[in-house]
Amino acid sequence: MRIQDVPHGLNVVIETGAIVYIGRFDSTNGFKALLHSCDVHTLAAGEDVERYVQDAATYGVNVTQGDAEVDILGIRNVRLLRDIPKLA
Repeated sequence: MRIQDVPHGLNVVIETGAIVYIGRFDSTNGFKALLHSCDVHTLAAGEDVERYVQDAATYGVNVTQGDAEVDILGIRNVRLLRDIPKLA
């Protein structure tokens, strides 16, 4: 999925390598994507991104900052949070 295809208001998971953004998608503006009510998490060495994302899908987003702008050119993967399998 491309960030430009995400509908306004849905929670997304954006991976840019070592940083994972989870938040409510607002819009794109030039080369930036704007998110609200975000969890911006820098992955530790060896940390499993899937486990981290599944935790957010199961228990909710741990909002660490109000808004975040993500450089579109640095995005490696975009997923809807609702599509992430919950932890058992």
